[in-house]
Amino acid sequence: MIKLTAQGHTCFTLETDQHSLIFDPWLAENPEAAISVDEVEVDALLVSHGHSDHLGDAIEIARRLGRPIIAPYELCMYCERNGAEVVPMHLGGGRDLDFGRVQLTQATHGSAVIHDDFIEYTGPACGFLVTLGENTVYYAGDTGLFGDMELIGQRADIDVAILPIGDNFTMGPDDAVKAAQMLNPKMVVPMHYSAFEVIQQNPEAFSDQLAGLGIDCTVLRPGEQMEFA
Repeated sequence: MIKLTAQGHTCFTLETDQHSLIFDPWLAENPEAAISVDEVEVDALLVSHGHSDHLGDAIEIARRLGRPIIAPYELCMYCERNGAEVVPMHLGGGRDLDFGRVQLTQATHGSAVIHDDFIEYTGPACGFLVTLGENTVYYAGDTGLFGDMELIGQRADIDVAILPIGDNFTMGPDDAVKAAQMLNPKMVVPMHYSAFEVIQQNPEAFSDQLAGLGIDCTVLRPGEQMEFA
């Protein structure tokens, strides 16, 4: 049994009986955070890109736990320079790890750490395909709609697809519906739709759109979880 828990905005934890992972752990300054930075106990941190609401508290958590950050190479080098253990990867590449397999996917988005007086580029943004046993989760990260989502869906038997729907910075609901059709997952979970005013969306309306197409969707508010086998 695998448990997926929404921790606010785009942060999710993914747990099995043996292992636990966290995606994009922006918590300390996250108005929606359902868990504190000090409460995080995971085997690895998967970070999709360097923007502050995604890289978030990853370096602090990784240093405290002695656990690695998995991310594109350039972002990993930034994290390593700041004291974190890293597993550098790149788009299209996959790797078998203690908990399962991770493959980095394309994401049409930027990636940078914004300092007070300069911007530090941290490579491309990414999504993740994570396979734990017989189950595969697709975490899209911040992305717009792109045609190769259909290829991702053809090559991976996706149990859960976690997709942004906030518009402005990422796909909006209509494009996310098209993404779900191309990916063909067993379940869709929306993210990135409520932490900021400019991305406010109605996830229930999105779920209804998918239901009309015969696609299952579960809306997870911060702190809520779902289990799948």
